[in-house]
Amino acid sequence: MTNRLHTICQEACCPNQGECFSKGIATFLIMGNVCTRNCRFCAVTSGKPSPLDADEPARLAEEVTDLGLRFVVVTSVTRDDLPDGGAAHFARVIASIRKRSRDTGVEVLIPDFRGSDSALAVVVYAEPEVLNHNVETVPRLYGEVRPQADYRRSLGLLKKAKEFCGSLITKSGLMVGLGEKKEEIVSVMRDLRGAGCDIITIGQYLCPSDQHYPVVEYVKPDTFAAYEEIALGLGFKGVASSPFVRSSYNAAIYYAKALEGYQ
Repeated sequence: MTNRLHTICQEACCPNQGECFSKGIATFLIMGNVCTRNCRFCAVTSGKPSPLDADEPARLAEEVTDLGLRFVVVTSVTRDDLPDGGAAHFARVIASIRKRSRDTGVEVLIPDFRGSDSALAVVVYAEPEVLNHNVETVPRLYGEVRPQADYRRSLGLLKKAKEFCGSLITKSGLMVGLGEKKEEIVSVMRDLRGAGCDIITIGQYLCPSDQHYPVVEYVKPDTFAAYEEIALGLGFKGVASSPFVRSSYNAAIYYAKALEGYQ
């Protein structure tokens, strides 16, 4: 990166970063690399973030143009310190990309904005191709794995996004191997479909360090295959389910599959 930008690929120690970087693909991390929350599964630094960088949207758009990207994923740390959680900054990033590269598709992977419908609306009305928000794990484990988040709030965000824009492709992701049961995963899938979610990603949780939540189980490939079959049967338009799948992996491909599913 030449424009002082962060990628979640590096900050979160993604196992696919070598493959993606070799293809000139990255998921950009905006609003700094310090998160106001402290989820026990995440490698991103927690603490007090710096003020927003007003020039970041333009620099990111320049990077997208320089790399010739036709589809880009933009995510962020959670910024509970900001009144709108950074929603307007997301919108500025989308607008900047559109201004420089009108044909580039944009997926945003957003935090929960503490349940603010008005903040969510700002992002939805900026018209990304895909709005992604990860539920991450099953409700029973939220207290241990992501205590500052709320499962129902996350489901409500995905449902509200569809209410704001029925044609918007929505997406969510799950980690497995944290001690969940298969029936709990299936229940989450049903909840996501009930919220109108179009695309689901399911991948193996890998512990970033011995200070993070431990891996309880390494899930077998045939279980991932079974999850994919169940998800397709429930009506998801795009399903990525295998050990190294992460939320933005092959994002453009699954966006295209979701579009095909509506044709």
